[in-house]
Amino acid sequence: MNTKWSITTRLTLLFALVSSGVLLAFSAFVISAIEKHFVEQDKEALQGKIVLIESAVRRVSTPDALPALGQLLHDAFVGHDDLVVLALTPDGNTLHASTGISFPIDKVRHAATTQSVNTFDWHEGKQIFRGLAKTIPSGIPGADPMVVAVAIDIDHHSTFMVRFGKTLSALATTAALTCGLLGWFVVRRGLAPLRLLKEQASNVTASSLDTRLPETSIPVELTGLVQTLNQMLERLQDAFNRLSNFSSDLAHELRTPVTNLTTQTQVALSQPRDAKAYRETLASNAEEFERLSRMISDMLFLAKADHGLMLPSTETIELKQEIDELFDFYDALAEERRVTLTVEGQGRITGDRLMLRRAISNLLSNALRHTPTDGRITIRIQNTGARTHVTIENTGQAISPEDIPHLFDRFYRADKARTHTSSEGTGLGLAITKAIVSAHRGNVSVSSRAGLTRFDLVFNE
Repeated sequence: MNTKWSITTRLTLLFALVSSGVLLAFSAFVISAIEKHFVEQDKEALQGKIVLIESAVRRVSTPDALPALGQLLHDAFVGHDDLVVLALTPDGNTLHASTGISFPIDKVRHAATTQSVNTFDWHEGKQIFRGLAKTIPSGIPGADPMVVAVAIDIDHHSTFMVRFGKTLSALATTAALTCGLLGWFVVRRGLAPLRLLKEQASNVTASSLDTRLPETSIPVELTGLVQTLNQMLERLQDAFNRLSNFSSDLAHELRTPVTNLTTQTQVALSQPRDAKAYRETLASNAEEFERLSRMISDMLFLAKADHGLMLPSTETIELKQEIDELFDFYDALAEERRVTLTVEGQGRITGDRLMLRRAISNLLSNALRHTPTDGRITIRIQNTGARTHVTIENTGQAISPEDIPHLFDRFYRADKARTHTSSEGTGLGLAITKAIVSAHRGNVSVSSRAGLTRFDLVFNE
């Protein structure tokens, strides 16, 4: 089972661990420094005693005087209970040794023969001694040097270090806990804006998507997050509004044919009629059913496109040939409205022939509907490297700049004269065109100015 710790807990533990590590390192440094100080202090005291012994040894000039040297050393250190002395004659015999203490001879000889002055420690029962040894030339002509060693009882040092270590450990533990609590308090205060942000975000509902999180009362580090959340809320609000508008428009579009069907049927049934009247009613109803069927088909088409289920077939399409065939289809309507149809350029793309024909047909029929008498519609085809551009221009009234961003929305109605597209007034034609172009890895855009409206289709190879 994985335990998820809060940010406060993790930061508090991290703060406590870091402070504990720092305090531990500091404690180790202090203890090491104190121990080093004691060693240097003991070494200095022992060196002073070695100097006294060395002065006495140099005054011995004959072997007969050696026993007197031992007594002299004994008398010199009377009253120094914490000091012990060892003196070895040139032939290796013990000249003098403090009572009850056994010097480690190996350590003594090793320390005496080294060039550097180093102390050595050893345990004698429950006592701890620190010693210093030195080889001293004898005043006896032709005799070997003598080895002398002085040691001091360092029990008081050890006792002090143990007590000091316990005290320091207690202080370090208390300090670490205090730092952890302070860290918890600081982290809690530091994360307070996040908790406030959470509360404010939890108040956002479907009916209050216009609410925005404040950006002025938060730390600089959270500004980017709040801005991103506000942008997300804007997108959600826009999508929710589109969905609401879509539902409203869909109900409106369905209401008209259903109302027509109901009214015509009720009128037909209100009194007996002849067969011709019934046939006319059924024919009118069939037209409304066809309109409903087209609307449902268009909505299913867009639903598949939204979910990536629209998989166009791939074949090479000669665009000019397809457009010429569409011109032949719309030629009668264009002549009736005295609109000139022109195609310029050549080009080919890979895609679904029927889908692309439907997309261009939607734009062409839309252009015919809004091009005034004696106007013109021009379709230009242009290849630019890895892209193919198809531009459809028509003369006529300009589209309002406020309406252009929404022209490809489903059922969008800005100007009733312009929004009924080629899908028999369902308001889905331009949305279907955009879905088809997107399925072919392309994009569509629109621009409009006084006297000219232009749709640009760009297909990527």
